[in-house]
Amino acid sequence: MRIFTASFATETNTSSPVPTDRASFEMAFYAGPGQHPDTPTLCSAPMVVLRRRAREEGFELIEGTATWAEPGGLLQRKAYEDLRDEILDQLTAAMPVDGVILGLHGAMVAQGYDDCEGDLLERIRAIVGPDILIASELDPHSHLTKKRVANADILAAFLEFPHTDFYERGEHVVDLALRTLRGEIKPVISTFDCRMIGVYPTSREPMRSYVDRMKALHGKDGILSVSLIHGFMAGDVPELGTQLMVVTDNEKAKGDALAEKLGMELFALRGTTAMPMLDTEAGLDATMAIVAQRPGKPVVVADVWDNPGGGVAGDGTLILNRIIERGIGNVAVATIWDPIAVTFCLAAGEGALIQLRFGGKAGPDGGAPIDARVEVLRAVEEGWQSFGKSRVTLGPAALIRLEGTDIDVILNTNRTQTFEPDIFSNIGIDPLSKDILLVKSTNHFHAGFEPVASEIIYIDAGAPYPSNPKKTDYRKLSREIWPRVENPFG
Repeated sequence: MRIFTASFATETNTSSPVPTDRASFEMAFYAGPGQHPDTPTLCSAPMVVLRRRAREEGFELIEGTATWAEPGGLLQRKAYEDLRDEILDQLTAAMPVDGVILGLHGAMVAQGYDDCEGDLLERIRAIVGPDILIASELDPHSHLTKKRVANADILAAFLEFPHTDFYERGEHVVDLALRTLRGEIKPVISTFDCRMIGVYPTSREPMRSYVDRMKALHGKDGILSVSLIHGFMAGDVPELGTQLMVVTDNEKAKGDALAEKLGMELFALRGTTAMPMLDTEAGLDATMAIVAQRPGKPVVVADVWDNPGGGVAGDGTLILNRIIERGIGNVAVATIWDPIAVTFCLAAGEGALIQLRFGGKAGPDGGAPIDARVEVLRAVEEGWQSFGKSRVTLGPAALIRLEGTDIDVILNTNRTQTFEPDIFSNIGIDPLSKDILLVKSTNHFHAGFEPVASEIIYIDAGAPYPSNPKKTDYRKLSREIWPRVENPFG
């Protein structure tokens, strides 16, 4: 048995001012054939799982390119086509194969391509023919298009948000694929369009119980897999929106019925699923009250929409400027994306006192740059943080302290949201020594920070992410969805 595997992934915010090119992939993660490390990225878990299964079971594994770019704006057309064709050429050279198992994200949009993953899968299908298995893991913050479903035999997404289960769901996809190749099952995909878009954190109710019910269905009564595709509200594409996906063992009618049942249950929860968010002043008021009442553990403040994980620049200063203006102290910030400021800090060296302008460079909506005299506490050629089994680079990074304060800020070169407390400890900050940890993330930080936090406060500071789909000026969305209309089902 011969299996080809590869991974090609990013998440495209079509309104982001930060373009994505090949260098964006090479900065974040690029591994040529056979060069993937033993630890997975968010979207390459199937490759790592397949290596282990190939050793254990003796099948032949042919590895293609694996690459990931941090979420950003539209992918340059040439960069997309070159990376796509690189993988397609590798597959062609590997033929004949019995199966193709991929790690994709599902929200990649390039210049001239609204459905990059659909395009890739369609081209793979043309190479391997109608009878060869094609399977892929997806991120739930993706677009489940008809073209993808038509060209794949198995699709399954992570179930958790934050995405703590990307490796386990990679194992799930690989296991279903191998069982199919052994003739044990015959997977059939069913989908249901929920005609809505929202935020569905599984770290709180009602989504915690909803996803637990989904999980309980796996492996019973012919149900092989159930996935909730949240959708990605910052991607203006025709098929944007939330969908339910069910994979059955050759029981299409049962899968269709279950997908519709679960989808309508979710539709009934509309408007109740997102975490509560405060404006900046109310959020900082609540934070300071908790600091006074419950000292000893930091309050974690999430700058929800200035989140590089959603494709924005991550150089916003709206909350940090108010912290400075209000005289709030003992704060650590992860992170402000500013490659120029990092270059200055590296040149000045650790211990230097310099006048530095940082943040607020990508556009007017994220706040004004901060001009301050700072001490360079650390300057490193590569900072990093954990994300589950994955290691995420910050690129060259610096830790600065605003003079006359105990406000510490991590500056990074590779845009990334904040996942784990070790983003602080890896660069020399004890996160438990701070009263406030300000992080740039919508909810992926939750799993790592909840155990160390006295409280988590979510602040909607009004940053540039298109966070209100009712008002977002979608140009390509092809149908009515909630909350743009109250009841798209009529």
